[in-house]
Amino acid sequence: MKKEEQPILNMESLSDVHRAFGLPAPAHPLISLIDGATNQVIASRMPQPHVLHYYKISYKPRLSGRMRYGQGHYDFDEGGLLFASPHQIIGGAEELAEGACSQETLLIHPDFLLGYPLAKKIKQYGFFSYSANEALHLSEKEKETMMSIFRIIGEELQSRIDDFSQDVIISQIELLLNYANRFYKRQFITRKAVSNDLLQKMEDVLEEYFDSEKSLSKGIPTVQYLAESLYLTPTYLSDMLRSLTGQNAQQHIHHKLIEKAKEKLSTTSLSVSQVAYELGFEHPQSFSKLFRTKTKLSPLEFRRSFN
Repeated sequence: MKKEEQPILNMESLSDVHRAFGLPAPAHPLISLIDGATNQVIASRMPQPHVLHYYKISYKPRLSGRMRYGQGHYDFDEGGLLFASPHQIIGGAEELAEGACSQETLLIHPDFLLGYPLAKKIKQYGFFSYSANEALHLSEKEKETMMSIFRIIGEELQSRIDDFSQDVIISQIELLLNYANRFYKRQFITRKAVSNDLLQKMEDVLEEYFDSEKSLSKGIPTVQYLAESLYLTPTYLSDMLRSLTGQNAQQHIHHKLIEKAKEKLSTTSLSVSQVAYELGFEHPQSFSKLFRTKTKLSPLEFRRSFN
């Protein structure tokens, strides 16, 4: 018999989270720092998948189980820092193995950031849309840096809520995010072998897409299609590519399109409209515009210069 799917629990406020797990009310209604011991309590009581209505940053020191994140499941064999933005679905804790609980979890309601530049800037940090298998893995020194920021935020919430607390906490959150940005850049570099392997697989996916003429039925390959083929999120894929090549995923798709267009223009007698159609363009004008932008020549000019 097919297992009945659990309804998704909708927790709009941090107070809802604390009530759901029998925790004391948060010291501040819009921000909460949950330590490891409390995370153990939450994990043992998590009744079902839930929707976040707040930003979540958590450090998991050792993950040996499987955690549901969005619509997928991801294996872990080491700890890392995970980020989630509002409106994401997080799976129930029955899917977490023993020892998979977070050491620190910071929950931030978007309203806490209102009136500060960070309210807008936080949306520019791509890692909030990464999947769990794209966690930020920290060295011991990097981990200590992050833990020290968590500690400062915790101290502010526990004993110093006053007119300056929000300013101090906001500055610490921004510091944490800036360090995360730096450490992710480092991760792309230190895992360059893995990243280069993904780069080759991406090239293979694009090559197969055009060789099998999927472009005739599906149109131009999208970043979403490319990311799903590599089991990555679109944002992580683009950020990884940018760190390796200086170009995002969309630019790589355009590069492959131009490469294939040059091949067809130089080796066949297809008209420009036919080339555009075979590459997945609905309108030849769009193809010609992209080709000129990338090569400084029109398709016909390229063909004449080649001949």
